[in-house]
Amino acid sequence: MSFPNLTPLHPEQQQLAQELGSAVNSDQATWLSGFFAGIGFAGKGGAVAPAAGLAASVEKQSMTVLYGSESGNAEKSAGDIKKAAEKANFKVKVVNMADAKAPDLAKAENLLVIVSTWGEGDPPDGATAYYEAFMSEAMPQLPNLKFSVCALGDTSYEHFCKIGKDFDARLSALGGVRVYDRADCDVDYEDTFRSWLSGALGSFPKAETVASVAATSANSAAAVYDKKNPYEAEILEKIVLNGTGSSKETLHVELSLEGSGLHYEPGDSLGIYPENRAADVEAILSATGLTANAKLGETTLADALRLDFDITTLSPAIAMKYNEIVGDKKLRKVLDEKDRTAFKEWIHGRQLIDLLETYPHKNWSAETFTGILRKLNPRLYSIASSLKKHENEVHLTVAAVRYETHGRERVGVCSCYLADEVESGDKVRVFFHSNKNFRLPENNEAPVIMVGPGTGIAPFRAFVEERSASEATGKSWLFFGDQHFSYDFLYQLEWLDYLEDGDLTELTTAFSRDQKEKIYVQHRLIEKGPEVWKWLEEGAYFYVCGDASRMAKDVHQALIDIAVEQGGKSPEEAKAYVDALRKEKRYQRDVY
Repeated sequence: MSFPNLTPLHPEQQQLAQELGSAVNSDQATWLSGFFAGIGFAGKGGAVAPAAGLAASVEKQSMTVLYGSESGNAEKSAGDIKKAAEKANFKVKVVNMADAKAPDLAKAENLLVIVSTWGEGDPPDGATAYYEAFMSEAMPQLPNLKFSVCALGDTSYEHFCKIGKDFDARLSALGGVRVYDRADCDVDYEDTFRSWLSGALGSFPKAETVASVAATSANSAAAVYDKKNPYEAEILEKIVLNGTGSSKETLHVELSLEGSGLHYEPGDSLGIYPENRAADVEAILSATGLTANAKLGETTLADALRLDFDITTLSPAIAMKYNEIVGDKKLRKVLDEKDRTAFKEWIHGRQLIDLLETYPHKNWSAETFTGILRKLNPRLYSIASSLKKHENEVHLTVAAVRYETHGRERVGVCSCYLADEVESGDKVRVFFHSNKNFRLPENNEAPVIMVGPGTGIAPFRAFVEERSASEATGKSWLFFGDQHFSYDFLYQLEWLDYLEDGDLTELTTAFSRDQKEKIYVQHRLIEKGPEVWKWLEEGAYFYVCGDASRMAKDVHQALIDIAVEQGGKSPEEAKAYVDALRKEKRYQRDVY
């Protein structure tokens, strides 16, 4: 027996209605029923229009977007979240952990968190104080909070996405309701982030639009040239900055932006997509038994290994994926140890090729082998120029990384790509990475103190060029350090010219190998403590660029010590003083 089709909808409309009905929750369905009850037909064409006053009757819910960012990815993504949440009819407030107080979360109703993990499981530099307060016993309960967390990290580090995981667990422990599972994003995070944003936004009660708007918003308004669509910049010049006799090889690289329409600010970084060395590709092919011309999609395996995959990095995560296929009993044993101490010690100084040769496996297909690899991601370099001085150009200061471990010569993938594989006239794929957390003061009269040993000098060359071109009147003081005065005084003649012209007020150097006792920039800061303190009290901005693991920590401690010795503060007061500088944006770091 058949029944008549009583719906007034066309088949296509009926299908759309069924799809919409299966995609919304009960709260969304209730809202939609009210929406359709309140609309009228605009005319013969059947177009619908909202009834007068309907939009005004819908009360927007509040949404807090909380972010902690080191290199700018979390900050940029917080902006994408804001756009998507506003399209979903939320009233959005974006909060930077560097500027906020953790107990204020008790006022929030709906919360989306995006936070990166820095180094070996640390919070972003500016989010340290917030993180400590958030994890403390003084943090209030959050029984009325609904939340979801997106964690940014890097699987090559042991504590992958630790800070995001900590926030997720702590929010739940404080009584918050997790409406959508945490997303853990690797370096190539965009697709995972968009998927999380779409799902998370659609999971909050009474969200007033289907979740697909999130993915659309996060993908929209992309720049003509960006990380997904890099610009091919011509190399104008490469110069080795070190003198004959130096143990270092530091390159000054100039790239053309002519006709690109691209621009940047001092403090930003340039991303470069490198290519793996032919010798490394050949070693991988030999160790796996795979052939260079094996097909992988639309390309050959050799080209894919050269352009698309990271074939050097070795981490426990990669080793575990490797052994899921290989099934080596000895490798499984060291990987199954609770703390994996032995394997971590074995990894140190080794790369993927060492794993392939130590635990060999020859029964590979191109698809299976590349399935264990990470994408070859771009490297970020601090920009060493100002557009006001070098129109249509961007300059870099790059240290070529070369070393030998375990009987094999190793090189930095991107630094030696620039040093060895490309020359003037060649083109490299680049994009700009904004860093709003490392900016010159808007007031050109404000004094600045810049601490940049080695290649950490790069952004301060840009700073001084910018201030010179802007005719800034504020004082400037540069602390630079390296191994030898005779070989390693990077941009020496430029600094001397700036001193003579008055664009640089003070220059203090620390050459660690020119005397028996090693002297570093942090020692010079202490030596100049009275003057440094005077500058800070006059409103100076304090900048640090370079090595995060040792130098930046030592400089940070030197700053606290200066506040104790020259400011007469207790250690606790000195720490609070330095934290206040950071909150006021007068203490900024670009460390790696």
